[in-house]
Amino acid sequence: MAEGKTRFTGPRENTASYGAAMIPNVNVVTLNGDALERGIQHGQQCRKALSKFADDGLCRLNHLGQSALSLSQLGENIERYRICVKTWLPDIAQEIEGLSIGAEMPLDLAWLLQLRREVLGYNSTTESGDCTTLSSFKGQSILAQTVDLNGNLDDFIHILECKGTRNSSLILSFAGLLGYLGLNRAGLAIGLNMVLGGTWGVGIPPYLVIRHLLDNYDTVEQAVKALRCLPLSSSRSFTLCDKQHLLCVEILNNQLRIVEAGYSTAHTNHFLHPDFASHDQINIFAKNSSRQRLEKTRELLQQEHIDSDDCFSLFTTPPVCVADNGDIRRERTVAAVVILPEEGKMLLRPGNPALSTTQSFSLFN
Repeated sequence: MAEGKTRFTGPRENTASYGAAMIPNVNVVTLNGDALERGIQHGQQCRKALSKFADDGLCRLNHLGQSALSLSQLGENIERYRICVKTWLPDIAQEIEGLSIGAEMPLDLAWLLQLRREVLGYNSTTESGDCTTLSSFKGQSILAQTVDLNGNLDDFIHILECKGTRNSSLILSFAGLLGYLGLNRAGLAIGLNMVLGGTWGVGIPPYLVIRHLLDNYDTVEQAVKALRCLPLSSSRSFTLCDKQHLLCVEILNNQLRIVEAGYSTAHTNHFLHPDFASHDQINIFAKNSSRQRLEKTRELLQQEHIDSDDCFSLFTTPPVCVADNGDIRRERTVAAVVILPEEGKMLLRPGNPALSTTQSFSLFN
């Protein structure tokens, strides 16, 4: 078997090659029962897609990094993350175990699906940018963002309908990832932005933290209180919104700072809090892009009324919308999302939002 090519038992899926102008198919994965059962259901429903993804340069990691990786080479590091997550978030760890059972994949591979961003780490000279996020109460409550990723992940977008947790939720997911962004039945919504700084190491990946918060908490206040207690593996900015409150927090070396709160907030990919700004590792070109996107977003937030159409209009316009230039290593916009907490809805434009139509998902169907 070639280095970086990890195979596991499971049926194969014949899928047409994905082109930048095609609208990716979005599969809805329904999860119910206890943590192990939810994981098994996830793995069973996504087995074909996960088989294809695992076989593509070890979950596409070998298309993105400087050197080829193998699952065995990563085993010791994966185990350290697994111990940490199992200690702090045992339900999440059990769900990942179920994922491996349902997909008939090695357990380390199921964990690698959660740890791809941690394995890649960050290189300040090559990172080119990431998501643009806003939240507003100028009208109905809204949390909205672009999803900018490398690895051409728009062909592996999934919506997870999580019904077996304390709070049922809708989660935007990619290729077996248990969490990314989303909202729950209580009206709590969480988005995120990459910020680069500090020491990245063994801890809980931010994507799994978001899933934990949506599973278990009802309000922004409760979620932030819980967030302060968890050991995150890497720097991030989180935007949190419920039916009454919104705020943005930045995390660096497990220190948390509230950046903005009130009737509207915006964040891109550079640190905004003065305590963290001097520790920013984003390169000058990416920082210029981040500042331009932040300025455009703040211009929108000056409006007296903001709705989902306003958000999608922003998200389909450069520089906020980052087009595909054909380089799998470069971040580009692979989705745009508008969350309406009061309605329990997630509006999604998969792929380049300027080329796709809006799909609607509801917690109350």
